Amino acid sequence: MNIDKILEKQKQYYISGATLPVDFRIRMLKKLRSVIKNYEPEIASALKSDLGKSEFESFMCETGLVLSEISYMIKHTRKFASKHHVSTPLAQFASHSYKKPSPYGNVLIMSPWNYPFLLTMDPLADAIAAGNTAVVKPSAYSPATSAVIEKIISGCFPPEYVTVVTGGRKENSALLEKKFDFIFFTGSQNVGKEVLRHTAETLTPVVLELGGKSPCIVDDTAKLKLAAKRIVFGKFLNCGQTCVAPDYILCKKSIKDKLIEEICRQIKKQFGDTPLSNPDYGRIVNEKHFSRICKMIDNRKVVTGGVFNPETLQITPTIMNHVTWEDAVMGEEIFGPVLPVLTFDEFEDVFTLLAGKPKPLALYLFSENRRHIKAVTERLSYGGGCINDTVIHLATSEMGFGGVGESGMGAYHGKEGFLAFSHTKSILDKKTWMDLPMRYQPYNRKLYSKLLHMFLK
Repeated sequence: MNIDKILEKQKQYYISGATLPVDFRIRMLKKLRSVIKNYEPEIASALKSDLGKSEFESFMCETGLVLSEISYMIKHTRKFASKHHVSTPLAQFASHSYKKPSPYGNVLIMSPWNYPFLLTMDPLADAIAAGNTAVVKPSAYSPATSAVIEKIISGCFPPEYVTVVTGGRKENSALLEKKFDFIFFTGSQNVGKEVLRHTAETLTPVVLELGGKSPCIVDDTAKLKLAAKRIVFGKFLNCGQTCVAPDYILCKKSIKDKLIEEICRQIKKQFGDTPLSNPDYGRIVNEKHFSRICKMIDNRKVVTGGVFNPETLQITPTIMNHVTWEDAVMGEEIFGPVLPVLTFDEFEDVFTLLAGKPKPLALYLFSENRRHIKAVTERLSYGGGCINDTVIHLATSEMGFGGVGESGMGAYHGKEGFLAFSHTKSILDKKTWMDLPMRYQPYNRKLYSKLLHMFLK
């Protein structure tokens, strides 16, 4: 595939103005939604092949969320794309001012393997709504889903509008060497740094959706049975291969044993006595990541789980107790079904413990104490999160989703997604039927000084 030819055709297509009419954008979104619905069985089959996801989980966490985002953009794109009038200072009389969103132009979307359909099609829907052309680069680690994505996009759009580039690191590097108008990247922090290095060379705006070690704080007022149920859901969804999964628990020391007991009970309740035999329990994406996760497990600290199958690349939901910040499992984002438990003595210790840590993509707090809730949401820096739940904050188009600091920059979903793929122009429309003379030389200080101070103060 000749990337230079693709980019040239897309640039020419964008310059033609074909993508700008709002009616065109909405029509393309409707077409995409219709084709995705037709491909639902094939999408589910591909996700099963790549990650062992069940059909229910595939729709709940990927296809269904994509359809929801597309429907939201169909409903709201006309409003998002309209100009927004703002007040004009008296000094600029007679004129009116407005802000107008404009597409960046030719954009690149690079997506990961853990939610390969969702994290490709969601930003694409936002890019289309904003009026861009797009090159989509799905992950080589999820080949079955990438193949379905290519079929869907090629069946919907001509390549000069939206096209797919498949492949691995070679293709990623080749794309990053090219000049795009905007790049949207979802993936690891290490690759995110590489993307940022390339975009710095061409001064290309970028959104980075990364990850990190997202803490799950549990105080002594939490409803432990419900907390355990929701923590187990969020942590072991997709075998822990979720960028916003609770990476570790930080709980009050006095409730640790009870919390672990409830979590173990929930693991058994949700996944059965033998999780590796559960048809709805997935697997690790490949041998590399399977081996990396297994090395994090210290069998001396395993409370439950710790069982793995190299042939199926499966690891049981695993809880580790008596973990310290120096343990291997705390050295990097786990991105797998291993949940370490750490403790604090007093709630104020939470802020001291987390103060020097990289800013996480998500943070979760289980508490009934409104003072604790207020303190965590105000004093700690993180991308987003939940109070008394996990993960589900990203499943709405009404709130932007994104990281901060080491966990990323920029946000998307709904209006935030539309704005991420747009540049908002500030425009002043000056009338020609009058022209105030005070700004022109030669300055008549005596005549205009008081007027100028009145206008500008």
